[in-house]
Amino acid sequence: MSAGSLDVRVARKSVEAEGICSFELVSVDGAPLPSFSAGSHVDVRTPGGATRQYSLCNDPRETHRYLIAVLRDAASRGGSLAMHEQLREGDRLAISTPKNHFALDPAARSHLLLAGGIGITPLLCMAERLANVGAEFALHYAARSRARMAFVERIERSAYAARVQLHFDDGPAVQRLDLAKLLAGRAEGRHLYVCGPKGFMDAVLGGARAAGWPEAQLHYEFFSAEPQAARGGDAGFEVQLASSGRIVTVPADKTVVRALADAGVTVATSCEQGVCGTCLTRVIEGRPDHRDLYLTPEEQAAGDQFLPCCSRAESARLVLDL
Repeated sequence: MSAGSLDVRVARKSVEAEGICSFELVSVDGAPLPSFSAGSHVDVRTPGGATRQYSLCNDPRETHRYLIAVLRDAASRGGSLAMHEQLREGDRLAISTPKNHFALDPAARSHLLLAGGIGITPLLCMAERLANVGAEFALHYAARSRARMAFVERIERSAYAARVQLHFDDGPAVQRLDLAKLLAGRAEGRHLYVCGPKGFMDAVLGGARAAGWPEAQLHYEFFSAEPQAARGGDAGFEVQLASSGRIVTVPADKTVVRALADAGVTVATSCEQGVCGTCLTRVIEGRPDHRDLYLTPEEQAAGDQFLPCCSRAESARLVLDL
């Protein structure tokens, strides 16, 4: 963690649904926590040493606590398993101050929130905020079953419960999420926000684009990326540091971040999967080969920035603002 990290204590650990635990975090010294906006997340140094990003899902008006929820992932690389199995009430954690790459658009006339599974966490916070300011919105929450759906009781007790529809894969067909119908009803000035498993998000975003939603009205946040296997066509290339002119070779079997680290150049990273944006770096010359889930298609097409934790180069050299 950086010098700006926060020292917090787990005040409460609760089972919210099958495979999902929530953690209420409070300041160790009892001081108010930094304020945050809907859609924010914090980087958490998990008990196993890995750093993971978790969305804040409590009311943004609260300053006495942060609430996060963690899905126990069978394919975990150490983060979620450590949080579920090792973390106890009273334990201390190092976390970052809140960051927001998934903010509500103040220019939107209305908001459509689509959550898949654990993706409810940032959207729950958004729903709280939108309800508090009297904004027009609807929240659709889909999960495999009711048993795997977190925060249902909280939603059903909320002042905005009438704006929420729950959808279960194992329930009657009439209540299942009909994306085609939902996305076809796009109103002028309506913005869409989606979070959840990659397959769910791909279906939502693909459907929205096919239905003519403008890219500027699509907002999304990926929790993780599918493991990337080395591509047969991958080749080595060079990166040049603009500040010094130094050239570092990136072999076919190494990421830019790793090659730079081996050369003594540190780039701040967190997820190392191309989803959080921590390592976002400006490209001065060259053509990036984007492999991230963070930049929008337009941002990728511009070619003036990339994520060196996962992306590579189409040109023989990239000149980076480092």
